[in-house]
Amino acid sequence: MEEFHKVRRLPPYVFEQVNRLKASARSRGADIIDLGMGNPDLPTPKAIVDKLCEVVRDPRTHRYSSSRGIPGLRRAQAAYYQRRFGVKLNPDTQVVATLGSKEGFANMAQAITAPGDVILCPNPTYPIHAFGFIMSGGVIRSLQVEPDDGFIPAVERGIRHSIPKPLALILNYPSNPTALVASLDFYKDVVAFAKKNDIIILSDLAYSEIYFDGNPPPSVLQVPGAIDVCVEFTSMSKTFSMPGWRMGFAVGNERLIAALTRVKSYLDYGAFTPIQVAAAHALNGDGADIEEVREVYHKRRDVMVDSFTRAGWTIPAPAASMFAWAPIPEQFRQLGSLEFSKLLIEHADVAVAPGIGFGEHGDDFVRVALVENEHRIRQAARNIKRFLAATAKQPNNVVPLSAHR
Repeated sequence: MEEFHKVRRLPPYVFEQVNRLKASARSRGADIIDLGMGNPDLPTPKAIVDKLCEVVRDPRTHRYSSSRGIPGLRRAQAAYYQRRFGVKLNPDTQVVATLGSKEGFANMAQAITAPGDVILCPNPTYPIHAFGFIMSGGVIRSLQVEPDDGFIPAVERGIRHSIPKPLALILNYPSNPTALVASLDFYKDVVAFAKKNDIIILSDLAYSEIYFDGNPPPSVLQVPGAIDVCVEFTSMSKTFSMPGWRMGFAVGNERLIAALTRVKSYLDYGAFTPIQVAAAHALNGDGADIEEVREVYHKRRDVMVDSFTRAGWTIPAPAASMFAWAPIPEQFRQLGSLEFSKLLIEHADVAVAPGIGFGEHGDDFVRVALVENEHRIRQAARNIKRFLAATAKQPNNVVPLSAHR
Protein backbone atom coordinates (compact mmCIF):
# COMPACT_ATOMS: atom_id res chain seq x y z
CA MET A 1 0.00 0.00 0.00
CA GLU A 2 1.33 3.43 -0.93
CA GLU A 3 2.37 5.66 1.96
CA PHE A 4 0.50 8.87 2.65
CA HIS A 5 1.94 12.07 1.19
CA LYS A 6 3.31 13.56 4.42
CA VAL A 7 4.80 10.25 5.54
CA ARG A 8 6.58 9.91 2.19
CA ARG A 9 8.33 13.23 2.84
CA LEU A 10 9.93 11.87 6.02
CA PRO A 11 13.09 9.77 5.68
CA PRO A 12 13.60 6.62 7.77
CA TYR A 13 14.30 7.60 11.37
CA VAL A 14 18.04 7.01 11.71
CA PHE A 15 17.95 6.82 15.49
CA GLU A 16 15.47 3.93 15.34
CA GLN A 17 18.14 1.72 13.77
CA VAL A 18 20.45 2.41 16.70
CA ASN A 19 17.60 1.87 19.16
CA ARG A 20 16.81 -1.54 17.67
CA LEU A 21 20.44 -2.62 17.89
CA LYS A 22 20.63 -1.33 21.46
CA ALA A 23 17.50 -3.26 22.47
CA SER A 24 18.83 -6.41 20.81
CA ALA A 25 22.13 -6.14 22.68
CA ARG A 26 20.35 -5.66 25.99
CA SER A 27 18.15 -8.67 25.32
CA ARG A 28 21.36 -10.71 25.07
CA GLY A 29 22.41 -9.41 28.49
CA ALA A 30 24.78 -6.64 27.39
CA ASP A 31 25.16 -3.68 29.77
CA ILE A 32 24.73 -0.82 27.29
CA ILE A 33 25.87 2.59 28.50
CA ASP A 34 23.39 4.86 26.73
CA LEU A 35 24.89 8.23 25.76
CA GLY A 36 22.60 8.57 22.76
CA MET A 37 19.24 10.14 23.52
CA GLY A 38 19.29 13.50 25.31
CA ASN A 39 17.02 12.19 28.05
CA PRO A 40 17.97 13.78 31.40
CA ASP A 41 18.54 11.22 34.16
CA LEU A 42 18.51 13.71 37.05
CA PRO A 43 15.43 13.81 39.29
CA THR A 44 13.07 16.76 39.09
CA PRO A 45 13.78 19.01 42.12
CA LYS A 46 11.72 18.03 45.17
CA ALA A 47 10.06 21.43 45.60
CA ILE A 48 8.62 21.22 42.08
CA VAL A 49 7.32 17.70 42.63
CA ASP A 50 5.85 18.71 45.99
CA LYS A 51 3.98 21.61 44.35
CA LEU A 52 2.57 19.22 41.74
CA CYS A 53 1.38 16.83 44.45
CA GLU A 54 -0.21 19.67 46.39
CA VAL A 55 -2.15 21.04 43.42
CA VAL A 56 -3.17 17.67 41.98
CA ARG A 57 -5.23 16.98 45.11
CA ASP A 58 -7.60 19.79 44.16
CA PRO A 59 -10.25 18.21 41.88
CA ARG A 60 -10.86 21.56 40.18
CA THR A 61 -7.42 21.32 38.59
CA HIS A 62 -8.40 18.11 36.78
CA ARG A 63 -10.66 19.92 34.34
CA TYR A 64 -9.60 21.20 30.91
CA SER A 65 -6.79 23.69 31.20
CA SER A 66 -5.80 26.66 29.04
CA SER A 67 -4.16 25.90 25.70
CA ARG A 68 -1.97 28.99 25.81
CA GLY A 69 -1.02 28.46 29.45
CA ILE A 70 -2.63 29.61 32.68
CA PRO A 71 -2.01 33.32 33.48
CA GLY A 72 0.32 32.59 36.41
CA LEU A 73 2.57 30.45 34.22
CA ARG A 74 2.79 33.05 31.46
CA ARG A 75 3.58 35.74 34.04
CA ALA A 76 6.30 33.51 35.52
CA GLN A 77 7.91 33.03 32.10
CA ALA A 78 7.80 36.77 31.43
CA ALA A 79 9.41 37.42 34.81
CA TYR A 80 12.13 34.86 34.03
CA TYR A 81 12.96 36.64 30.76
CA GLN A 82 13.15 39.96 32.60
CA ARG A 83 15.53 38.57 35.25
CA ARG A 84 17.70 36.44 32.97
CA PHE A 85 17.90 38.51 29.80
CA GLY A 86 16.57 41.96 30.69
CA VAL A 87 13.79 41.43 28.13
CA LYS A 88 10.32 42.79 28.93
CA LEU A 89 7.43 40.67 27.63
CA ASN A 90 3.67 41.10 27.82
CA PRO A 91 2.47 37.76 29.27
CA ASP A 92 -0.95 38.21 27.63
CA THR A 93 0.22 38.78 24.06
CA GLN A 94 3.88 37.77 23.80
CA VAL A 95 4.03 34.48 25.75
CA VAL A 96 2.38 31.13 25.05
CA ALA A 97 2.99 27.85 26.86
CA THR A 98 3.74 24.84 24.68
CA LEU A 99 3.91 21.09 25.24
CA GLY A 100 7.70 21.28 25.12
CA SER A 101 9.70 23.34 22.64
CA LYS A 102 9.41 20.56 20.02
CA GLU A 103 5.59 20.84 19.89
CA GLY A 104 5.89 24.61 19.82
CA PHE A 105 8.20 24.53 16.83
CA ALA A 106 6.00 22.06 14.94
CA ASN A 107 2.83 24.06 15.55
CA MET A 108 4.52 27.33 14.63
CA ALA A 109 5.39 25.69 11.33
CA GLN A 110 1.73 24.73 10.91
CA ALA A 111 0.69 28.29 11.72
CA ILE A 112 2.90 30.23 9.32
CA THR A 113 3.82 27.91 6.43
CA ALA A 114 2.11 27.85 3.05
CA PRO A 115 2.90 25.06 0.56
CA GLY A 116 6.26 25.73 -1.06
CA ASP A 117 7.48 28.31 1.47
CA VAL A 118 11.27 28.23 1.83
CA ILE A 119 12.86 27.99 5.27
CA LEU A 120 16.58 28.60 5.88
CA CYS A 121 17.82 26.00 8.33
CA PRO A 122 21.29 25.17 9.69
CA ASN A 123 22.63 21.70 8.93
CA PRO A 124 23.30 19.77 11.11
CA THR A 125 20.41 20.68 13.39
CA TYR A 126 17.77 19.16 15.63
CA PRO A 127 15.36 17.27 13.32
CA ILE A 128 12.13 19.15 14.20
CA HIS A 129 13.69 22.40 12.95
CA ALA A 130 13.54 21.04 9.43
CA PHE A 131 10.84 18.39 9.50
CA GLY A 132 8.25 20.51 11.28
CA PHE A 133 8.22 22.67 8.16
CA ILE A 134 8.51 19.77 5.74
CA MET A 135 5.39 18.20 7.28
CA SER A 136 3.67 21.58 6.87
CA GLY A 137 4.41 21.70 3.14
CA GLY A 138 7.49 23.88 3.34
CA VAL A 139 10.84 23.50 1.60
CA ILE A 140 14.10 23.48 3.54
CA ARG A 141 17.23 25.18 2.25
CA SER A 142 20.06 23.77 4.35
CA LEU A 143 22.94 25.97 5.42
CA GLN A 144 26.21 24.48 6.63
CA VAL A 145 26.96 27.37 8.98
CA GLU A 146 28.35 28.29 12.38
CA PRO A 147 27.65 31.47 14.37
CA ASP A 148 30.67 33.30 12.98
CA ASP A 149 31.65 35.68 10.18
CA GLY A 150 30.57 33.18 7.54
CA PHE A 151 26.94 33.06 8.69
CA ILE A 152 25.53 36.18 7.01
CA PRO A 153 27.21 35.51 3.63
CA ALA A 154 25.76 31.96 3.69
CA VAL A 155 22.27 33.29 4.44
CA GLU A 156 22.65 35.90 1.69
CA ARG A 157 23.45 33.13 -0.80
CA GLY A 158 20.45 31.18 0.47
CA ILE A 159 18.16 34.13 -0.20
CA ARG A 160 19.71 34.92 -3.57
CA HIS A 161 19.23 31.36 -4.84
CA SER A 162 15.79 30.63 -3.36
CA ILE A 163 12.46 31.01 -5.13
CA PRO A 164 10.24 32.15 -3.54
CA LYS A 165 12.17 34.34 -1.11
CA PRO A 166 12.63 32.50 2.21
CA LEU A 167 9.97 33.01 4.85
CA ALA A 168 12.03 32.29 7.98
CA LEU A 169 15.48 31.56 9.36
CA ILE A 170 16.07 28.98 12.12
CA LEU A 171 18.58 29.68 14.90
CA ASN A 172 19.60 27.22 17.63
CA TYR A 173 22.32 28.33 20.02
CA PRO A 174 23.48 26.66 22.21
CA SER A 175 23.11 24.20 19.39
CA ASN A 176 21.74 20.70 19.45
CA PRO A 177 23.78 18.77 18.29
CA THR A 178 26.96 20.86 17.84
CA ALA A 179 26.93 22.67 21.25
CA LEU A 180 28.06 25.89 19.54
CA VAL A 181 27.12 29.13 21.30
CA ALA A 182 26.24 32.46 19.69
CA SER A 183 27.28 35.90 20.92
CA LEU A 184 25.04 38.92 21.31
CA ASP A 185 27.00 40.67 18.53
CA PHE A 186 26.16 37.75 16.25
CA TYR A 187 22.45 38.14 17.08
CA LYS A 188 22.65 41.88 16.37
CA ASP A 189 23.94 41.18 12.87
CA VAL A 190 21.31 38.51 12.21
CA VAL A 191 18.43 40.70 13.43
CA ALA A 192 19.59 43.59 11.25
CA PHE A 193 19.82 41.23 8.27
CA ALA A 194 16.37 39.75 8.95
CA LYS A 195 14.77 43.18 9.16
CA LYS A 196 16.46 44.33 5.98
CA ASN A 197 15.25 41.23 4.11
CA ASP A 198 11.83 40.89 5.80
CA ILE A 199 12.53 37.41 7.20
CA ILE A 200 11.16 35.83 10.38
CA ILE A 201 13.65 34.53 12.97
CA LEU A 202 12.71 31.40 14.93
CA SER A 203 15.20 30.82 17.74
CA ASP A 204 15.46 27.59 19.76
CA LEU A 205 16.99 28.44 23.16
CA ALA A 206 16.24 25.15 24.93
CA TYR A 207 19.77 24.93 26.42
CA SER A 208 20.04 28.51 27.71
CA GLU A 209 20.77 27.39 31.29
CA ILE A 210 23.14 24.49 30.58
CA TYR A 211 26.37 26.41 30.11
CA PHE A 212 29.91 26.13 31.47
CA ASP A 213 32.89 28.39 32.14
CA GLY A 214 30.73 31.27 33.39
CA ASN A 215 29.34 32.68 30.14
CA PRO A 216 25.52 32.62 30.06
CA PRO A 217 24.25 32.30 26.46
CA PRO A 218 22.26 35.35 25.36
CA SER A 219 18.76 35.52 23.90
CA VAL A 220 18.24 36.99 20.45
CA LEU A 221 15.44 39.05 22.01
CA GLN A 222 18.08 41.05 23.89
CA VAL A 223 18.78 42.83 20.61
CA PRO A 224 16.75 46.07 20.43
CA GLY A 225 13.93 45.62 17.94
CA ALA A 226 14.38 41.85 17.64
CA ILE A 227 10.83 41.29 18.84
CA ASP A 228 9.62 42.86 15.58
CA VAL A 229 10.74 39.76 13.66
CA CYS A 230 11.47 37.03 16.18
CA VAL A 231 9.92 34.27 18.26
CA GLU A 232 12.04 32.26 20.68
CA PHE A 233 11.35 28.77 22.07
CA THR A 234 12.50 27.53 25.47
CA SER A 235 11.97 24.35 27.44
CA MET A 236 11.92 23.28 31.09
CA SER A 237 13.03 19.75 30.17
CA LYS A 238 16.75 20.23 30.66
CA THR A 239 16.80 23.31 32.88
CA PHE A 240 14.74 21.66 35.64
CA SER A 241 15.11 17.96 34.65
CA MET A 242 11.44 17.84 33.61
CA PRO A 243 11.52 16.12 30.19
CA GLY A 244 8.43 13.97 30.72
CA TRP A 245 6.41 16.92 31.99
CA ARG A 246 6.33 18.40 28.45
CA MET A 247 6.47 22.06 29.33
CA GLY A 248 7.95 24.78 27.14
CA PHE A 249 7.28 28.26 25.83
CA ALA A 250 7.24 30.45 22.76
CA VAL A 251 7.79 34.16 23.34
CA GLY A 252 8.25 37.20 21.15
CA ASN A 253 6.49 38.87 18.24
CA GLU A 254 2.78 39.36 18.97
CA ARG A 255 1.59 38.49 15.45
CA LEU A 256 3.52 35.22 15.39
CA ILE A 257 2.51 34.32 18.95
CA ALA A 258 -1.13 35.02 18.05
CA ALA A 259 -0.87 32.69 15.03
CA LEU A 260 0.66 29.92 17.14
CA THR A 261 -1.96 30.42 19.87
CA ARG A 262 -4.78 30.15 17.37
CA VAL A 263 -3.46 26.92 15.87
CA LYS A 264 -2.89 25.42 19.32
CA SER A 265 -6.45 26.30 20.37
CA TYR A 266 -7.72 23.83 17.76
CA LEU A 267 -5.25 21.09 18.71
CA ASP A 268 -4.92 20.88 22.49
CA TYR A 269 -6.21 22.08 25.85
CA GLY A 270 -2.76 22.72 27.21
CA ALA A 271 -0.75 20.80 29.78
CA PHE A 272 -2.40 19.34 32.89
CA THR A 273 -3.07 22.31 35.21
CA PRO A 274 -1.03 20.94 38.17
CA ILE A 275 1.95 20.67 35.84
CA GLN A 276 1.51 24.29 34.81
CA VAL A 277 1.27 25.44 38.43
CA ALA A 278 4.38 23.45 39.39
CA ALA A 279 6.22 24.87 36.35
CA ALA A 280 5.34 28.40 37.43
CA HIS A 281 6.64 27.55 40.91
CA ALA A 282 9.92 26.40 39.36
CA LEU A 283 10.33 29.54 37.26
CA ASN A 284 9.64 31.78 40.26
CA GLY A 285 12.35 30.05 42.32
CA ASP A 286 15.68 31.49 43.38
CA GLY A 287 17.71 29.69 40.71
CA ALA A 288 19.41 27.24 43.08
CA ASP A 289 17.88 24.23 41.29
CA ILE A 290 19.18 25.47 37.96
CA GLU A 291 22.67 25.94 39.38
CA GLU A 292 22.73 22.39 40.77
CA VAL A 293 21.74 20.90 37.41
CA ARG A 294 24.34 23.01 35.62
CA GLU A 295 27.08 21.89 38.01
CA VAL A 296 26.25 18.20 37.48
CA TYR A 297 26.54 18.55 33.71
CA HIS A 298 29.71 20.59 34.08
CA LYS A 299 31.40 17.81 36.09
CA ARG A 300 30.19 15.16 33.65
CA ARG A 301 31.52 17.17 30.73
CA ASP A 302 34.96 17.40 32.28
CA VAL A 303 35.01 13.68 33.12
CA MET A 304 33.91 12.75 29.60
CA VAL A 305 36.44 14.95 27.82
CA ASP A 306 39.28 13.77 30.06
CA SER A 307 38.46 10.04 30.12
CA PHE A 308 37.60 9.73 26.43
CA THR A 309 40.77 11.60 25.47
CA ARG A 310 42.83 9.25 27.65
CA ALA A 311 41.06 6.36 25.92
CA GLY A 312 42.30 7.60 22.55
CA TRP A 313 39.22 9.48 21.31
CA THR A 314 39.71 13.24 21.53
CA ILE A 315 36.43 15.09 22.10
CA PRO A 316 36.29 18.92 22.10
CA ALA A 317 34.88 20.31 25.35
CA PRO A 318 31.43 21.83 24.70
CA ALA A 319 30.88 25.34 26.06
CA ALA A 320 27.18 24.64 26.66
CA SER A 321 24.32 22.12 26.26
CA MET A 322 24.24 18.57 27.58
CA PHE A 323 26.03 17.16 24.52
CA ALA A 324 29.49 16.80 23.05
CA TRP A 325 29.80 16.86 19.25
CA ALA A 326 32.50 14.30 18.72
CA PRO A 327 34.46 13.80 15.47
CA ILE A 328 34.53 10.15 14.47
CA PRO A 329 38.06 8.76 14.97
CA GLU A 330 39.97 9.01 11.71
CA GLN A 331 40.28 5.24 11.18
CA PHE A 332 36.46 4.88 11.18
CA ARG A 333 35.44 8.06 9.38
CA GLN A 334 34.93 6.40 6.02
CA LEU A 335 32.20 4.21 7.58
CA GLY A 336 29.98 7.19 8.37
CA SER A 337 28.28 7.99 11.66
CA LEU A 338 25.54 5.34 11.55
CA GLU A 339 27.90 2.40 11.02
CA PHE A 340 30.34 3.77 13.59
CA SER A 341 27.49 4.10 16.11
CA LYS A 342 26.60 0.46 15.47
CA LEU A 343 30.22 -0.55 16.04
CA LEU A 344 30.25 1.13 19.44
CA ILE A 345 27.14 -0.79 20.53
CA GLU A 346 28.41 -4.12 19.22
CA HIS A 347 32.02 -3.90 20.40
CA ALA A 348 32.08 -1.36 23.25
CA ASP A 349 28.56 -1.56 24.76
CA VAL A 350 28.21 2.22 24.31
CA ALA A 351 25.36 3.95 22.49
CA VAL A 352 25.71 7.39 20.87
CA ALA A 353 23.59 9.34 18.38
CA PRO A 354 24.82 9.20 14.75
CA GLY A 355 25.45 12.65 13.33
CA ILE A 356 23.68 11.82 10.06
CA GLY A 357 20.42 11.93 12.02
CA PHE A 358 20.88 15.69 12.33
CA GLY A 359 21.57 16.27 8.64
CA GLU A 360 23.97 15.18 5.94
CA HIS A 361 26.66 17.59 7.11
CA GLY A 362 26.79 15.81 10.46
CA ASP A 363 27.95 12.46 9.11
CA ASP A 364 31.57 12.84 10.29
CA PHE A 365 30.41 13.21 13.90
CA VAL A 366 28.39 11.54 16.62
CA ARG A 367 26.54 13.27 19.45
CA VAL A 368 27.45 12.10 22.94
CA ALA A 369 24.98 12.98 25.69
CA LEU A 370 25.89 13.69 29.32
CA VAL A 371 23.04 11.55 30.62
CA GLU A 372 24.96 8.97 32.67
CA ASN A 373 26.75 9.53 35.96
CA GLU A 374 30.51 10.04 36.19
CA HIS A 375 31.18 6.38 37.05
CA ARG A 376 29.31 5.18 33.96
CA ILE A 377 31.04 7.75 31.76
CA ARG A 378 34.43 6.45 32.92
CA GLN A 379 33.23 2.90 32.30
CA ALA A 380 32.23 3.89 28.76
CA ALA A 381 35.71 5.33 28.24
CA ARG A 382 37.32 2.06 29.39
CA ASN A 383 35.12 0.10 27.00
CA ILE A 384 36.04 2.42 24.14
CA LYS A 385 39.74 2.18 24.98
CA ARG A 386 39.57 -1.63 24.71
CA PHE A 387 37.63 -1.33 21.46
CA LEU A 388 40.18 1.07 19.93
CA ALA A 389 43.08 -1.10 21.06
CA ALA A 390 41.53 -4.22 19.55
CA THR A 391 40.86 -2.37 16.32
CA ALA A 392 44.46 -1.19 16.10
CA LYS A 393 45.66 -4.80 16.39
CA GLN A 394 43.08 -6.41 14.08
CA PRO A 395 41.30 -3.70 12.05
CA ASN A 396 39.69 -6.16 9.64
CA ASN A 397 37.91 -8.04 12.42
CA VAL A 398 35.87 -5.04 13.58
CA VAL A 399 32.93 -4.86 11.19
CA PRO A 400 29.37 -3.85 12.07
CA LEU A 401 27.06 -6.85 12.45
CA SER A 402 24.71 -5.12 10.02
CA ALA A 403 27.29 -5.65 7.26
CA HIS A 404 26.72 -9.41 7.57
CA ARG A 405 22.93 -9.22 7.30
